[in-house]
Amino acid sequence: MSPSSSSPVRSAAAPPGHSERLALPWWLWLAGLAAAALLAAEVWMGAAGVRAWLPFAVLVPAALFGLWRLGRIRIAVRDGELRVDDARLPVRFVADAVPLDTAGRREVLGVGADPLAFVVQRPWIGGAVQVVLDDPADPTPFWVVSSRRPVELAAAILAARDADRDAT
Repeated sequence: MSPSSSSPVRSAAAPPGHSERLALPWWLWLAGLAAAALLAAEVWMGAAGVRAWLPFAVLVPAALFGLWRLGRIRIAVRDGELRVDDARLPVRFVADAVPLDTAGRREVLGVGADPLAFVVQRPWIGGAVQVVLDDPADPTPFWVVSSRRPVELAAAILAARDADRDAT
């Protein structure tokens, strides 16, 4: 490959990034739309006039919007930050990142869960990452973030943290 090719070249200092979207599976879209259509049919119940079309015109788009909002969360590790939707965590405050399977997530978020933890979890996603914090000024002990690829996310967080520490 020639040096003039258009493929991006990653520098040795740049840690690998991670990006994913916590989208809904197809069957949740189907179930949500079926529930909205059933509710609209219940309101309609054979009536004429506005009651014939208004429930469908309101409930089906409202269900689509709600389902879209549920699956819009994005997770990324880039520019020295863990980004979970609108939340930002500089990787310099990360003590550890632990990938969790379904049972591990259940244990961390179960009965003995810390109420000060920052949690973004989606029940249709089995894996998660627990990000343990090392910031004396922040009362949040850890973050728990759902992920379809928890091992990759944890590795990207730790690589970004190590790169940030090496840069300083």
